[in-house]
Amino acid sequence: MENNIKNKIVIITGASSGMGEAAAKHLATLGAVVVLGARRTDKIEQLAEEIVENGGKALAIKADVTNLTEVQNLVDTTVQKFGRLDVLLNNAGVMPLSPIDRLNVDEWNTMIDVNIKGVLNGIASALPYMKEQKSGQIINTASVAGHKIFGGSAVYSATKFAVRALSEGLRMELKPYNIRTTIVSPGAVKTELLEHISEADIQKANKEYVGQVGISADSFARVVAFAISQPEDVDINEVIFRPTAQEL
Repeated sequence: MENNIKNKIVIITGASSGMGEAAAKHLATLGAVVVLGARRTDKIEQLAEEIVENGGKALAIKADVTNLTEVQNLVDTTVQKFGRLDVLLNNAGVMPLSPIDRLNVDEWNTMIDVNIKGVLNGIASALPYMKEQKSGQIINTASVAGHKIFGGSAVYSATKFAVRALSEGLRMELKPYNIRTTIVSPGAVKTELLEHISEADIQKANKEYVGQVGISADSFARVVAFAISQPEDVDINEVIFRPTAQEL
């Protein structure tokens, strides 16, 4: 697996915790240069220091994915420092689940801004470089909720269905440029996303369920590494993974 990961320049958004943090650590151990983007500068700087102390290569750059200027700076700085961009992992996301009739409109807008526009901002910033290189890989984090609807997930699921649609359109359009595209759709993974749920009953139900069947964020990191590690003529377009115990 290491052969096609070592020395690759990989940007990870939402790298301050959860699946993004796990992916950064794992890819760094496999020899990738990881560039960590997130709003919480202290978290990503601490993570970068930890990776470097363990023998890896990492750089932390503040980036709120809802801000195109900050995302563009994340990508531009990466290319200026390392000369290229091999992988963009659009991982930043939020999941404030709630039934539609509770009308949490602000939360709906936040999910649209982060989960959809954030992915588009990453694509808009990275694609010109990858087209010029005639190489690269864009990995977008979707969800099992992008395949199925469950109680309280309607708007969140809508954003993840959108990520899958965008990714498939991207896959079709980028064939002339030798750019690979991957969707990763996790099931119940134990991360701090559940803390974003403001509705107490919905949060309680989801915490109980994920507490029972959920798996660690390392599972996501291994799937991402698998997709990157394939030979350049192999394009892993989508991976859905769940805990073995998850029925949903």
